[in-house]
Amino acid sequence: MKALITIVFVLFTAYSFGQTQAEMNEEAYASYQKADKELNEVYKKILVDYKSDAVFINNLRESQRIWITFRDAELNMKYPKREVGYYGSIHPICRASYLEELTRERTEQLRKWLAGVEEEDACTGSVRLKK
Repeated sequence: MKALITIVFVLFTAYSFGQTQAEMNEEAYASYQKADKELNEVYKKILVDYKSDAVFINNLRESQRIWITFRDAELNMKYPKREVGYYGSIHPICRASYLEELTRERTEQLRKWLAGVEEEDACTGSVRLKK
């Protein structure tokens, strides 16, 4: 375990060497934005692929609105508003990284509707069968 912590520390140090805090913040936020763009692309593709299923589309839209509310609440739960400086200068990186993590998890959940499921799966629900 100590070796793993040491490796992570060394990698983080090497990664951040020569970068300002602002640059690292920007990089973390750009990484989150990339994940968010990917989520939006998957979401839009599902809207196109399932356009003939109005009930599903309405439920998908509602689910996504609720997920955004959940994501924001989850972020606020993890990083409650505190006095300036409470979390330190790394706080913007932590927030962006957590947003990225939540967004990538949601993207993977939604990809199931694009990938489809095997015919043997009795609980497919609205997910179509693999082609």
